[in-house]
Amino acid sequence: MEVERIFKDFKIRILGVILLVLTCLPNIALPEDFALSKIASLSKPWGLSFINESELLITERTGKIKIVNIYNGEVLEIQHNLNFKNKGQGGLLDIIYKDNQVWISYTEKIGFLKYGTSVAKGKFSRKEMIFHNIFQQNSASSSGAHFGGRLLIKDQHLFASIGERGLGKIAQDPKKHPGSIIRINLDGTIPKNNPHFVDKPNWKPDIFQIGVRNPQGIAKSINGEKIYISNHGARGGDWIGLVKKGENYGWNILGWGGVNYNGSEIGPKWKPGFTKAIKYWTPSIGVSAIKFYRGEEFQEWNGKMLVASLRGMSLSIIDGLEDADPNEEMIFTNRINRIRDIEVYPKNGKIYLLGEKYFSEDGPEDDGLWVLEKKK
Repeated sequence: MEVERIFKDFKIRILGVILLVLTCLPNIALPEDFALSKIASLSKPWGLSFINESELLITERTGKIKIVNIYNGEVLEIQHNLNFKNKGQGGLLDIIYKDNQVWISYTEKIGFLKYGTSVAKGKFSRKEMIFHNIFQQNSASSSGAHFGGRLLIKDQHLFASIGERGLGKIAQDPKKHPGSIIRINLDGTIPKNNPHFVDKPNWKPDIFQIGVRNPQGIAKSINGEKIYISNHGARGGDWIGLVKKGENYGWNILGWGGVNYNGSEIGPKWKPGFTKAIKYWTPSIGVSAIKFYRGEEFQEWNGKMLVASLRGMSLSIIDGLEDADPNEEMIFTNRINRIRDIEVYPKNGKIYLLGEKYFSEDGPEDDGLWVLEKKK
């Protein structure tokens, strides 16, 4: 069984290389008045969150939590007690700092040779953080793919994306976490106005929305009223859409414009009865982090959405998300490898990016933290 698993993971890696070559975006140079600078080297960085005006808290998928000083590049490693598993696409995932508390998503071993997405909370410390789980997905799988893991806090609730673990139709089962968006209180208890308590009695109480595949980005609108997610399709069918209470994005009844990796059909792009996404990409770009921009550094982008990609190794800006056909403007491609996460510095609007290599041949640079700013 273990030999079969290793062979399957190897096939996934080879397929990933092939798809990377087939779907690479054109090389787009950085605008002449922009500067992109590396602050610190890291290893498989995944999530980042400001803890003060000079430091970012960063996860590495391989298992480390670090503090990076954005001015001098100094790196401090923090010890922790998480029982994580760096398997396939899994490991330490997203992280949020707020009011001296830290929330983190990660891959945890759940049963014999099975793994899933968990969320833990702990008090911030520069030496060692002691976490305790506030969420653990059910229906764990031996797969190393599609953990989701993005986190967002809104109105004293924590939203988390849970990938469907490569299991497809499980995303249509509202009693199972894979392929869903969950909403819990900041302490892990369950809000009494979640769908289960309103009009979806057969839904698991912490599930807020179903039918997603592998959401890798989540962001609040500028006014804080709406939540958007980005989601990976299969071979085509990446999208950005709204988080909507009690609704269903349709995976894998819908294919969102894509097909399976073997070329077989999945389903229609959309049909009535399911939530419709706002922006689609076919072929896939590996859409990852999203963030609405607010700041002084790039005033022309205020109110627009920053969109990063893994496979496309790109950063773009999207305007008109309320329109039928939002406009996308590419900022650059192929400069810092796969872009995993985005933060905007509240003080001046400079943009901080995590770049990583998935395979050794990916991209022009090593893993690290970068800053995008305008030349002085």
